[in-house]
Amino acid sequence: MTKTIFITGASTGIGKASAKLFAGKGWKVIATMRKPEAETELTQLENVIVLPLDVTNRQQIDETARQALAMGDIDVVFNNAGYALLGALEAITDDQLVRQMETNFLGVVRVTQAFIPYFREKKAGLFITTGSSAGLMGFPVSSMYDASKWALEGWSESLSFELNEFGIGIKTIEPGLVATEIGAKSVIATHPAYETLLGKFQAAISTDNVSSAEQIAQVVYEAATDGTNTLRYVCGDDAKVLYAQRLAVGDEAFREGIRQMLTTF
Repeated sequence: MTKTIFITGASTGIGKASAKLFAGKGWKVIATMRKPEAETELTQLENVIVLPLDVTNRQQIDETARQALAMGDIDVVFNNAGYALLGALEAITDDQLVRQMETNFLGVVRVTQAFIPYFREKKAGLFITTGSSAGLMGFPVSSMYDASKWALEGWSESLSFELNEFGIGIKTIEPGLVATEIGAKSVIATHPAYETLLGKFQAAISTDNVSSAEQIAQVVYEAATDGTNTLRYVCGDDAKVLYAQRLAVGDEAFREGIRQMLTTF
């Protein structure tokens, strides 16, 4: 029996790579994005349906969820839409910080809410979320992005208990840097007092040690099909190394290591 995955943020990066991978594995894919009229690649795939969805629009979330469910059974919801807001907190406007949380955190929460009743009734289903290594470790000049990803961590772990009552799973993918998304999807708030720190951090993340969107999509597919109740999938060599260091040395030593790393740039 053909399985179906519903994906948010499928126009680029991990979302698009996942849509193509699942379609190639014989899944039916409902790929959602803010501007489906601009999509030319996914619309050519026979088992992919493209629908409009801005995860900051609650009414559209409910409408698109209803439309997707009317098309047939859905097995996996992949909450992937998101972007990075970088810069010192002092430089970030209220509109910017609200939009970051509306997209990265509340968007995930609201899409999940829209599908829970359906999964609960059929006593099956899986939610997968694109988290980040920045949801496990704090980094410079990214406090609001990190906050949005840390929020997903606590939310997912707590939600797992109530979803488990009805046979529903929830998993989080924790990638490090992903090549296609560095800079391209970021919003950067600047302030002269923090220009040096921001420059050093940008130099530090502009490295060759990054994963491709296709590599992370493979982890998403593993999470969707491995049949385990694994909560977190730390992926990407950079994320695995840094997270192992964090666990090994503790909070303060890890923070000092990040500070020391920045002095080399």
